Amino acid sequence: MNALKQFGVKPGSKFNIRKFDPGDTAEFKDKDAAAATVEANSRKLAEMQVRLYAENQRAVLIVLQGMDTSGKDGTIRHVMSGMDPIGVSVVAFKAPSHEELDHDFLWRIHNVCPRKGEVAVFNRSHYEDVLIAKVRKLAPPEVIEARYRQINDFERHLTECGTTIIKFFLCISKDEQRQRLEARLRDPLKNWKFEMGDLDERKLWDDYQLAYETAVTRCSTEYAPWNVIPADKKWFRNLAVSQCLVETLQAMAPKIPKPTRDWSKVKVV
Repeated sequence: MNALKQFGVKPGSKFNIRKFDPGDTAEFKDKDAAAATVEANSRKLAEMQVRLYAENQRAVLIVLQGMDTSGKDGTIRHVMSGMDPIGVSVVAFKAPSHEELDHDFLWRIHNVCPRKGEVAVFNRSHYEDVLIAKVRKLAPPEVIEARYRQINDFERHLTECGTTIIKFFLCISKDEQRQRLEARLRDPLKNWKFEMGDLDERKLWDDYQLAYETAVTRCSTEYAPWNVIPADKKWFRNLAVSQCLVETLQAMAPKIPKPTRDWSKVKVV
């Protein structure tokens, strides 16, 4: 689907979030057709993940970033649910613990990166340390500045060691976030997720948009490029993410290992 390639951020280019349309659906207009494609992609992902696990030579790291309600949980639930849990981990990063704060900011990240044969999904990630840390001034400007380089070096190290990194910034509009927060308040199955702090973060919307713009621009590299996904339409978000994952894994072409011996004459009695 060449129409989806426009959402990849070319390394060395500047990402301008003010010119980005979170409601864009490219050439896709049919929600039902998109759902069918997502379902088909989920089956493909399930098969390729089994191959990756059996091959046990490489790993995949999926990074999901976005403002509150952008759909990180929903993306995991709808796009990756078909994968075998034995070879997949989902890590949700919250505020760092005291132990984590006693190490460098990447220590807790490296500790949960995928092993060979595995897929790891990061619900938020090391980018929080140049997003909320920048907006909330949790570290001096010179420390934040150094982290962009440190993140790039870290991701280069992972890729050189056999990990394919696929990064998604789920971009929603401020109005869409308002509607989703209001819906969360009304839904008994979701209002437990609501916190007054969500409204405090919303007041800093413009600061977060600029922080994302800088992070995407500075950290979209040849070995770990960013994909900025329009996320106002959940169906399109799922379509775009699933298609990108399928194309990436197909390009990796993981293979089931050949048998270590001829099993054709073995009988199970």
